Parts: sequence; structure tokens; C-alpha cells
Amino acid sequence: MNAELLYNKLLATLQAQLAADQQIQLAGLAVGGAWIAERLARDLGLAQYGVINVAFHRDDYAEKGLNAIRSAETMSTHLPFDVNGAHIVLIDDVLLTGRTVRAALNELFDFGRPAGVELMVLVDRGGRELPIAANFVGQHMQLPPNQILALEKTPQGGFEFTLEERAA
Repeated sequence: MNAELLYNKLLATLQAQLAADQQIQLAGLAVGGAWIAERLARDLGLAQYGVINVAFHRDDYAEKGLNAIRSAETMSTHLPFDVNGAHIVLIDDVLLTGRTVRAALNELFDFGRPAGVELMVLVDRGGRELPIAANFVGQHMQLPPNQILALEKTPQGGFEFTLEERAA
């Protein structure tokens, strides 16, 4: 799977929205979604983008413990725009159960009440446990439950996915 191809597909989607004079704000979920949001903002000529860390809104916080705290310290929530009344595109690398997106919405609403929120992901794996759906998807893909897709930055500034086995 070519992460760069998927990125370019989503970039074209946002370019079309901006050409239609639709004002949007980008907010990427830490970590992979934030990488994507940063690059989209740069490629679209947007002055800013936000980062949302879901660590303290996770429903598995007790299991994640120190890892959740560390992620919040390394890439904390930062929304340099007024959330109230904003049209926000929430960005993540992979959508699976929907629980991370639910946590991101909780974090986002701690900062205000947006006019609307749309979800953009590079890959939608299906397997939903909550009624969450992406508005913009680079690719739909099915994988065994013991495998995860991990987004990595390349030395050239692009993206690639690696396939990893999930610990039992």
C-alpha cells in the first residue's frame, strides 16, 4: 500500500474544498494524524493546523497508563484557532474501532463547539465498535486483528506504512 498515493488523494480532496471557498481548520490526532495535518497545511498554504492528543479521553487509559502520559507530554493538544463555530477536518492515519476518534471529539469539545467536524483518514480498516465513519478515506482495507498499520515518516519527508504484529 502506497501511503504517498493515499496522501495525495486526500490532498486533492481538500484542495477542491478550499477552491469552493470553504473555510476549514485542520486538526490531526497525535501522532500520525498530526504529521498528516502538518504536511497538508504546508501543501495547501494554510497558516496553521491543530494537534489533538487523546491520551486523557481514552476509554483504555487504565491499561495504557504511562504510555498515554508520555504521548501527551511529547505531542500535546494545541489548537491555534477558535474552535467555536469552526469547520474542522479531523485527520488520522488509520481508522479501526472508532474509539480514538471518539476520544478526539471529547478533547475537541473541551475547547469549544465547532460548527461541524469531518473525519479524514488515510486507511479505513472497518471493524467499528462505535458509530463513527470517515467523510474522506484514502483506502478501505481489511487486515487480520493481530496486525496493525503503523505510519512512518520517510527521510524525504513523505509517508510509508509498515505492517506490524500486535502483541497478544
